[in-house]
Amino acid sequence: MKKLVDYEALGIVEYWIVDYLALGASRYTGKPKQPTVSVYCLVEGEYKVTQFQDDRPIESLVFSELNLTGNQIVKFGIPFN
Repeated sequence: MKKLVDYEALGIVEYWIVDYLALGASRYTGKPKQPTVSVYCLVEGEYKVTQFQDDRPIESLVFSELNLTGNQIVKFGIPFN
């Protein structure tokens, strides 16, 4: 939580957390847990978080022309066998 408050105070417009192993709390990764990309966007001085999973397209204020889904991002974190 401290990082969140620090980033807000610094005015960092957006940051992402990529939980490709679904280790985060179920409120962030769903039930059942699944790999999730969380995008925190600074809106009126506070972060609003949106989670992206599966084939849902990522929405970004900073990268407005980005054309990726949650699956496309998290698959690169999974080790190859």
